[in-house]
Amino acid sequence: MTVMSEPYIRRALPDDDEELGRLDRATWSPLHAVMPEPQPPYEPFFDERHSPDDHLVAELDGRVVGYVRLAFPTSLAANAHVRQIQGLAVAEEARGRGVGRALIRAVTEEARRRGARRLTLRVLGHNTPARKLYESEGFVVEGVLPEEFLIDGAYVDDVFMGRGL
Repeated sequence: MTVMSEPYIRRALPDDDEELGRLDRATWSPLHAVMPEPQPPYEPFFDERHSPDDHLVAELDGRVVGYVRLAFPTSLAANAHVRQIQGLAVAEEARGRGVGRALIRAVTEEARRRGARRLTLRVLGHNTPARKLYESEGFVVEGVLPEEFLIDGAYVDDVFMGRGL
């Protein structure tokens, strides 16, 4: 009998930059990406808008296998009670092992800890696996921008989801 380890979730560190960048590039897909596939030379994963403090990292057996980015949806003071998931990635070999769910639960708790009353996200309409995961963790569709993006020759809805904390 094989015992699978549980994902370990931690805050990102500045030293995670290169590994998270590799993970981000390896998981790029038109299923969830609206930007073109990254090409060399690659930009740093962390930048002036996205610091290590904005990320939680998932590890399995001591290896980084996922991350989630938590940010403010706007810079408006009137919107400061809301946090937004602005990126989630799980390595192909770690899918189906509860990594995405562990990251969603951890980021929900982190948003609460930071004083948020709501947590939101945007997901592409054709990304059924992600939408099902978010729904199972209490997110509901709050709006749809029909055919907002043209990806691989097809128009794709931008789905806005949220939940109270």
